[in-house]
Amino acid sequence: MLCEPWNTDRFGLGEGLRRQGRKLLMVDILTGRLLGLDPLTPGPAEVITTLEVPLGAVAPVRGRPGSYIAAAGTGVALIDGTGEPEWLARPEDEAATPMRMNDGCCDAQGRFWAGSMAYDGTPGAGSIYRTDPDGKVTRVLDEYTVPNGPAFTADGTRMYLADSAQGRIDSYEVTPTGEPVARAVFARVDEGNPDGMQVDAEAHLWVAIWGAGRVHRYRPDGTLERVVSLPATQPTSVCVVDGPDPRLFVTSATTGLDHAGPDDGALFSVPVDVSAPEVFSFGGNP
Repeated sequence: MLCEPWNTDRFGLGEGLRRQGRKLLMVDILTGRLLGLDPLTPGPAEVITTLEVPLGAVAPVRGRPGSYIAAAGTGVALIDGTGEPEWLARPEDEAATPMRMNDGCCDAQGRFWAGSMAYDGTPGAGSIYRTDPDGKVTRVLDEYTVPNGPAFTADGTRMYLADSAQGRIDSYEVTPTGEPVARAVFARVDEGNPDGMQVDAEAHLWVAIWGAGRVHRYRPDGTLERVVSLPATQPTSVCVVDGPDPRLFVTSATTGLDHAGPDDGALFSVPVDVSAPEVFSFGGNP
């Protein structure tokens, strides 16, 4: 399977891949940059906006072109091309240890879910927050160390959530009111750490495996269906993009590496045989 860098860009902590229309979105977390790429034609990333705080992930806001809900800094904000966040809440401002927001995404009901983590990796310091379409931010889960994902099934009734530090992927049932219940261990990763995730059109879960240079694809029952090897040590997020020739895109990171290789930090493209839906929007989905 041919796996190659999509362009010459190299990112410190590339993350948060999402497909929105004809554009591929991603972030470079520690530089606070939201980036856009063409998933059909290789080329450099376009800087959409830059924040003065770390930017973990975004989702588009329905009915507001060019606006996004973002897991950023110590909370959740609405952002656009100005770089000035409109804060909905900053729940980690008063945490006992310095925190930042990490990965996040929307479910089919238009709710935005995002996790927080301690800069120093304090065990169990992270939480999961749900932002409802009315802008209310609620802590719904805690005692995660490095939460990644989440990822949702197409109907929004099942959520996958990784704790990268624990090498574990959990699954939850999601009630109509947005409560995660019936937690179960979906899969464990023995080598490397599960990072960003996506559910494809066949209800299989793609997972970037940080530290192992791999992407895993899991069946809905949690068994491993496929392994994709990458020439980068730290894959971070995944996104399957439809088209005449569907492709899996994978971000990676150089942060923490003593000696980064030539392809560490690259965005990769891999031909695949499956499609996946576009990113869900905040505020509702048709």
